[in-house]
Amino acid sequence: MSPVRQPRLRREEASAYLLSHHDLKYSARTLAKLAVIGGGPPMEYAGRFPLYPQDGLDAWAAAKISPRVSSTSELRALRAA
Repeated sequence: MSPVRQPRLRREEASAYLLSHHDLKYSARTLAKLAVIGGGPPMEYAGRFPLYPQDGLDAWAAAKISPRVSSTSELRALRAA
């Protein structure tokens, strides 16, 4: 039986999802701070509870990860462009 995919995750679950699926360590507190200052993953609200759509978490995580490079100088050149 395949695991059930939840379309939206609470903040603690979103933190665990980012770590298990993308190897990105963002605590629930950091996600809460990013929700205030901006720069975090997209979210929706159910009443007062923030919910993070999994596809939004996946897209946000992909944007955080650089393309594959073979050296740090190659990465610097990509970032400078």
